[in-house]
Amino acid sequence: MDLEGKTALVTGGSGDIGGAIARALAQAGADVAISYVGHKQGAAATIDAVRAAGKRSLAVQLDQCDPVSIDAAVDTVVGGLGRVDILVNNAAWNIGIPFSDLAALTADVWDRIMDTNLRGPYLLARAFAPHLRKHGSGRIVNIASVGGLYPRSSSIAYSASKAGLIHLTRCLAVALAPDISVNCVAPGLVEGTRMAQRLPDEVVQTARRQAVLERVASAQDIAAQVVTFCRADSVTGQVLVIDGGVPGAMH
Repeated sequence: MDLEGKTALVTGGSGDIGGAIARALAQAGADVAISYVGHKQGAAATIDAVRAAGKRSLAVQLDQCDPVSIDAAVDTVVGGLGRVDILVNNAAWNIGIPFSDLAALTADVWDRIMDTNLRGPYLLARAFAPHLRKHGSGRIVNIASVGGLYPRSSSIAYSASKAGLIHLTRCLAVALAPDISVNCVAPGLVEGTRMAQRLPDEVVQTARRQAVLERVASAQDIAAQVVTFCRADSVTGQVLVIDGGVPGAMH
């Protein structure tokens, strides 16, 4: 699919990875809306970058745990940009809790992670699906994690939520075909991001040590793969790992 003239929404576009994805989509020709929760400065920087690429942009404050907020975001994005062809479910929440510390992983923490990282992407896909179907070539790209493929991440809840998002990708690929393709990028450690700063140190050190390329994931590589999935016309239900080559995720 040629992305020129298409419109995307990138959730969490105020952050490091979301901002990189928004900029890459704009460079590829798409107008780009982003969502944010409270990081207005980051949202403004991303919008400026998209507009500097010659594309239209807007930001919408979104609580993706709240269906009312999601419906309002649909109205804002479609009303402001006229259409939506691409949804990138990038926004997520994590907190560093070692797997062995079950007492610290409370029901409230579990629910917040699941609501944000799994329920939210489903509700967004459901809400935007009628608009993504309109032109017969909609795209959804979910940003998961290698923590969803093997048991190592910021917490058990985070790994479980991303495993759920990976399988949700496959289920939505079946449910929304043939009008919408649904794919997934599963990054490993992305150093320098706010999300990475919440990881337990042992997880960070393990990711660095195990990467066969001797470097971990980059936001730019993640963004480039999102663009590739959006351009592809015959790829759906797929998960691609970007982690510098950690053997445990090579399957």
